[in-house]
Amino acid sequence: MVLIPRLSKQVMRRCSPELLGMDLRLLMALSYLGDHDGAPQHELVDVLCMDAKNVVLVLNELEDCGHLVRRRDSEDRRRHRVFLTDAGREALARAARVQGGIEDEVLQALDPEERLTLWRLLTRAVRGAEPAAPGDAEGDDGDAAAAEKLAPSAA
Repeated sequence: MVLIPRLSKQVMRRCSPELLGMDLRLLMALSYLGDHDGAPQHELVDVLCMDAKNVVLVLNELEDCGHLVRRRDSEDRRRHRVFLTDAGREALARAARVQGGIEDEVLQALDPEERLTLWRLLTRAVRGAEPAAPGDAEGDDGDAAAAEKLAPSAA
């Protein structure tokens, strides 16, 4: 079975710009920047699996909404680094709350302990697939934060 793409489709089908407050592709970029604030712009090409032109269009849209700013890299003036603004962090938090409800719906067959286990495994998989976020350390898996996040959905 092709499980991850099938489950992903169930989540994407339930996501709408009206619910999230933005298109899912914008949320994906904000989410990455939430973990990698100040990332080089070119890094998003690989992470978002988009060509450079489309990444620029996504960043332009987010910048126009006031969710991010691009600054020249002080070490390499040819490069831009991308930073979330306070408005971007707030938009990401709102969309993440909605996304959490969607995930609760999709994962309803799992009990709270199973959801926490799944979250831990997926977090490890994402960290292994993406460039390391600043401050990521071996053994720092955010379990306490995850348990707190998942606790309300257990009730």
